[in-house]
Amino acid sequence: QVQLVESGGGLVQAGGSLRLSCTASGFIFSIYSMGWFRQARGKEREFVASISASGRLTSYADSVKGRFTISRDNAKNTVYLQMNSLKPEDTAVYYCSAAARPYTDFRLPDFRYDSWGQGTQVTVSS
Repeated sequence: QVQLVESGGGLVQAGGSLRLSCTASGFIFSIYSMGWFRQARGKEREFVASISASGRLTSYADSVKGRFTISRDNAKNTVYLQMNSLKPEDTAVYYCSAAARPYTDFRLPDFRYDSWGQGTQVTVSS
């Protein structure tokens, strides 16, 4: 049974930093691409960042590029999201996600995420 547990959210002032963690269990973490998504109140869930199984490839939404960094530690079954220079518009519930299939490239059009954590709230005050 796939489990993804996010942590590290909280309240921070604009310009501050937070590091989110997502610990995975129930599958072979090291062979799956992982991602972070977020959903602000009243809005649809949106993509934030992806990382390949090896950690060598990453991708970011334009809105976070240069401020957020996704990384992973396969020995700890954990994926991270370092968020710097936070803005009020980054306020959202942040979700960790695992790819639907192993050994898949998140750059391909048929790539899908299908497992989700419960989310962690990030609130950025102005």
